Amino acid sequence: MERDYKTGAKALAAAGLILVTIIWGGSFVVMKSSVDKVPPGYLLALRFTAAAAAMMAAFPKSLRRLKKESLQNGILVGIVLELSYLLQTYGIKYTTASKNAFITALYVILVPFLSWAVNGRKPGINNLFAAVLAVAGLGLLTLRGVTAVNFGDFLTFLCSISFTFHLVLAERYTKNQDPILLAIIQVAVVAVLNWILAPFLDGFQAFSFEILRDKALVSGILYLAIFCTMAAYAIQMAGQKILSANASSLLLSLEAVFGTIFSVIFLKEVLTGKMIVGCVLMFFALMISGIRFETHGKDVHG
Repeated sequence: MERDYKTGAKALAAAGLILVTIIWGGSFVVMKSSVDKVPPGYLLALRFTAAAAAMMAAFPKSLRRLKKESLQNGILVGIVLELSYLLQTYGIKYTTASKNAFITALYVILVPFLSWAVNGRKPGINNLFAAVLAVAGLGLLTLRGVTAVNFGDFLTFLCSISFTFHLVLAERYTKNQDPILLAIIQVAVVAVLNWILAPFLDGFQAFSFEILRDKALVSGILYLAIFCTMAAYAIQMAGQKILSANASSLLLSLEAVFGTIFSVIFLKEVLTGKMIVGCVLMFFALMISGIRFETHGKDVHG
């Protein structure tokens, strides 16, 4: 009976993380139009401020469970998440979008090793093979030709390391703490840090609240805040309370697959044979890893 419950919880958590990748995959279209009107730092500040306010209103019971330990952990995870966004955003200024997407997703292969070092969870052979297969699939899916390594690639690789730490820390802290509370704190931390950093990174005169009269822009920001931030991070943290960082990283890497699908549908990009093979490899990687999807407790076998 307990085994059936754990298997059901694992399946629900996996479905939740896949939903997150669908949401994030669709966000590329919205981000493309929004960032043309608002500088990246201010856009992130608006997005995460709205998300934090919505989460506090939606989950008041979680806020009442706030303790020193959860506050400290949430702040740390929030700082790591903010660093990830900054490195990714400024990395893409100096490299191509395809290389930025590919290098960022290298967390798939980094997570098993960092999780082993931090959480003592030794990766199985299937985890390592699935990670390599996923990287190959991501390469076929995202890369548009190989060029020399540049400064943007270096920043993006640091972003990948930062996202790796975020996934592993989330696994560690959600074991015994309210995942929704941790999500609220980290989102609020990212909002505060962006308001502090945006004037220095984007310029003090680069943003005016007058621009919020643009209804299309406000709609886009609300979509990013409610769906891509509030819902996505609440689901991710809740899912990582059940699934390991290894399994979570593979599931979240499907963002590249759904991003490609939405780009083809809404931005009229051409789906090549190479990209189709990449998608197939990604799903094979997920299936191989699914032979043994670990939870925080004992390993759960399908």
